[in-house]
Amino acid sequence: MSELSVTLAPLELPHDPVAQLLAPYPAAWQARSGNGKLDPVVSKPKAGFVLSDRGITLLTVLGLLGLWWLVSELALVPPLFLPSPLGVLQKFEAVALDGFVDATLWQHAATSVARVFAALLLAILSAVPVGILIGLSRRARAVCDPLIEFYRPIPPLAYLPLIVIWFGIGELSKVLLIYLAIFAPLAIATLHGVRRVDKNRLRAAQTLGATRWQLIRFVILPSAVPDVLTGIRIGLGVGWSTLVAAELIAATRGLGFMIQSAAQFLVTDVVIMGILVIALIASLFEYGLRWLQRKYVPWEGRA
Repeated sequence: MSELSVTLAPLELPHDPVAQLLAPYPAAWQARSGNGKLDPVVSKPKAGFVLSDRGITLLTVLGLLGLWWLVSELALVPPLFLPSPLGVLQKFEAVALDGFVDATLWQHAATSVARVFAALLLAILSAVPVGILIGLSRRARAVCDPLIEFYRPIPPLAYLPLIVIWFGIGELSKVLLIYLAIFAPLAIATLHGVRRVDKNRLRAAQTLGATRWQLIRFVILPSAVPDVLTGIRIGLGVGWSTLVAAELIAATRGLGFMIQSAAQFLVTDVVIMGILVIALIASLFEYGLRWLQRKYVPWEGRA
C-alpha cells in the first residue's frame, strides 16, 4: 500500500489581528520592533528643574513679601495705612523687648495661646463624647443635633453680649466664647467619624462578645480618630478667628487686645505685626496636627 503524504501549508490570516485591534488607537501605541512584536512605548520624563511643594510655598511667600515691599517703597499707599516690611520687623523687635500696652509681645502671645488651648481642651473633653453619643443614639441625636445646628451659624460677636451678662467680664467669658466656637465643628466631625465606622468590624467585635464600652473603646473611637483630628483642625481655625472677639471683653493682655489697642491709635505696624503673629502661631498648631495625622493615621493624614 502506498503511503499518502500530506503537506499542510501555514494558514495565513487575511489581516493582522494585533494591528486590527490597535487600529483605533494613536500611532504611538502601535510601535513595533524589527521582528514585528509590539514594543511598549514609555514616555520619558523631560529633563528640567522641578520645584517641590515647599519650594512653591516659599516662592509664594517671597512673592507676597516682594509685592508688599514694592507697594510701600513706591508709596502707592501711605505708610500710615501700610508700613513697609522692614518697619513691621523693627516694630516686632521693639514690642518684643519693650512691650506695648503694659506687656511684651511674648506675654500677649502666651496669654492668647493659654486661652485658646484651655478652650480647645474643654472642647475635646466635651465635644468628642457628645459626638460619639449622637452617632450611636437616635434619641441623643434628636436632642443635641438641633441645638448644635441652631447656634453653629451664629457669629460669636452676636452672643458675646449675652455671655458677658451671664458670666461677667473675667477669663471665663473669654474662654467660653472660644470654646463655643470650637465645640460645634468638633462634635459634628466626631459624629461623622462614628457613622463612618465599618459595620463588619462592629459585627465581628460583637460576635467575639465585646461589650458596648469595649466597642466604643477599641472599635469606634480608633476608627473615628481621623475625623476627630480633622474636627480639631477646623475648630482651632475658628477658635483663633474668635480670639479677637473674645479679647474685647475687658482684656488687659492678649494678641487680640494688642491689635485692638493699636487700631484705636492708628498704630498700623503693630496691627499688622499682631495679625502675622496670630497667623504664625495658628500655622504651627495646624502643621503640628497634620504631623499627628501623618504619624498615627497615615491613610487619612496626607493633607
